[in-house]
Amino acid sequence: MKHYFLSVIGLFFFSLSYAQTTNAEHSDYVFTEIARHDATPVLSQGYTGTCWSFSALSFFESEMIRKGNENPPVLSQMYVVRKAYEGKAEKYIRMDGKINFAQGGAFHDIPWVFRNYGIVPNKVYNGLNYGLDRHNHKELYRGLNGYMEGVLKHVNNKGNKPLSPSWKAGFSGVLDAYLGEDPTSFTYRGKQFTPKSFAKETALNMDDYVSLTAFNHFKPYQQCMLAIQDNWSWGTSYNVSLKELQKAAEHALKNGYTVAWGADVSEKGFNFRKGLAIVPKDESTINVSGNDNQNFSDAGADKSSNAFYTPVEEQLITPELRQEQYNNKTTTDDHGMHITGLYKEKNGTKYFLVKNSWGTNNHPEGYLYVSENYFKLKTINIYIHKDALPEPLKKKLSL
Repeated sequence: MKHYFLSVIGLFFFSLSYAQTTNAEHSDYVFTEIARHDATPVLSQGYTGTCWSFSALSFFESEMIRKGNENPPVLSQMYVVRKAYEGKAEKYIRMDGKINFAQGGAFHDIPWVFRNYGIVPNKVYNGLNYGLDRHNHKELYRGLNGYMEGVLKHVNNKGNKPLSPSWKAGFSGVLDAYLGEDPTSFTYRGKQFTPKSFAKETALNMDDYVSLTAFNHFKPYQQCMLAIQDNWSWGTSYNVSLKELQKAAEHALKNGYTVAWGADVSEKGFNFRKGLAIVPKDESTINVSGNDNQNFSDAGADKSSNAFYTPVEEQLITPELRQEQYNNKTTTDDHGMHITGLYKEKNGTKYFLVKNSWGTNNHPEGYLYVSENYFKLKTINIYIHKDALPEPLKKKLSL
């Protein structure tokens, strides 16, 4: 199958063309490939909190490749963002403002958009209608948020009901100005489509995908709703054991599937610049300079340590430690990414190859290696094809 990874002329470390790779120049880490799958090119979410759209659509683009489409379209991240904003706005008013209205979202927002509106290619709707060549939603979000606060304040004042139906048109007008007018029909590769007909063209069945999580405060093998602020649509996940969560991701990768990954990235051991995420037993060796930005949309704080060049002993991760860090807010829902490969380091530790949406300026390939220990401790949820699950787990979940 055709590979869609970006290449860098003269770059030999972190090359995805070889069975053995490393994370950074002069690094002693040696990763041997167990499984690796095709993905569309690395993109940048720019100055936005839309990683969930970039990562989930990258996952679905790899699904199209897996299903035999060797030249899949890059799907429009901003079409999904637009439609999710419309959904957030309606629920925000229905809930009298007692729900999050922000840039963030979740993997299951993409099926919500597919089912209700369809999808369009990125070439048709790139969402850059404001004179820039890189996504920047600071002004857009402030405008939308101010508009929603104004509508809510109006409707909460006595004597101002019923709410005018024009508020939605005003909201859409702001989205039109920044992202472009809502496409209702378009031509792509010589064929005429609507968003819903193009969704059918992708041959993706949104009912084939599930979210998995692993926390002790939920009942095992039942659907649960993650209480995270960006879960505005109240999507559900299946709760499994931590061991089963890791095994599900590994099983998928070994059998031709990729995995969408939601995780905490505000940790000392997460170093995108060095292409590595680890949980050192002794974190005091890591020096941190600067801060992560609010939306986790770039490489963030600068971190330096020999641990990013020479393998070190990592923490022993247990379900109890994982739950403790979730309960005390050490583990938070920060960022969505796309797992495309599985590797083993020469010391025996398994690592996931992860495609990010921070472009290639801070790391030439836009990927990083994530240790199995980091995955176990800091995963919020994964999104996966039902057929990629091990059979015993599918039976437990009645899938």
